[in-house]
Amino acid sequence: MRRSVKISLYAILTLLFLSLCIWYAVIRESRNGLLTVSFLDIGQGDSIFIDAPSGRQVLIDGGANGIVLRRLSEVMPWYDRTIDVVIPTHPDADHIGGLIDVLPRYKVGTIIHSDVEGDTATAKALVEGMAREGARQVIVRRGQIINLGGGAYLEVLSPDRSVKNVDTNTGCVVTRLVYGKTSFMLSCDVPQGIENYLVRLDAGDLRSDVLKAGHHGSRTSSSELFVGFVNPTYAVFSRGCKNKYGHPHKEVVELFARLGIPTLDTCKDGTISFVSDGDTVVKK
Repeated sequence: MRRSVKISLYAILTLLFLSLCIWYAVIRESRNGLLTVSFLDIGQGDSIFIDAPSGRQVLIDGGANGIVLRRLSEVMPWYDRTIDVVIPTHPDADHIGGLIDVLPRYKVGTIIHSDVEGDTATAKALVEGMAREGARQVIVRRGQIINLGGGAYLEVLSPDRSVKNVDTNTGCVVTRLVYGKTSFMLSCDVPQGIENYLVRLDAGDLRSDVLKAGHHGSRTSSSELFVGFVNPTYAVFSRGCKNKYGHPHKEVVELFARLGIPTLDTCKDGTISFVSDGDTVVKK
């Protein structure tokens, strides 16, 4: 009798596990051709979660601390413990601190980063965490394409060379997410000098529906020339309320207002999500 009960329990658990696997596959594949991009509310810092039409997932940065784990649980199924691609854009604590908590809890396929180096304890902890994770690591350069499947991809705009010995913001990874006729400019903390350099290189190819305002709305980013060529429908400030840096700076807020570009703010709006069907982008 006892053996019969054990067999029945095993059969039930097996069926439950198989059901979860089937539903997991269905949910990942049945997205009706939609791309979702979420600018996570993680306080002062950056963290962007991309859910591609193919089901592939990308996490760009992770904020300063473990808050990102809570935010991921809001945009990912509770049983999902895999992330296909993680991109630490540069080794500043407000971008990578949370990734130190993410790596032990999620199976990561590929980690993509520039070769800019950080000299802080947080930067060292991330390097050690990436080594323990065992994921494939790729040093990016301008021109590389990260294929997300289903017609969506990330194109790397910067850096275009080795940035080992440059300022961390200057060496950060700038990407443009493209899906059909829609796109998102994800400009990390890149300064105006790099923004204007990208204008010289790409000009009309910078146009994007959504722009993540560089460096949380700092006056060191969001040059009028760059913002004009990106010409977004929306701009997003990823920042913490009452932060000590004064982000977003008044000059940047006024620039977007003068150009007629509506701005959204993770401090005021919480996590900000957009959905694209390849033709249009809609705020969720």
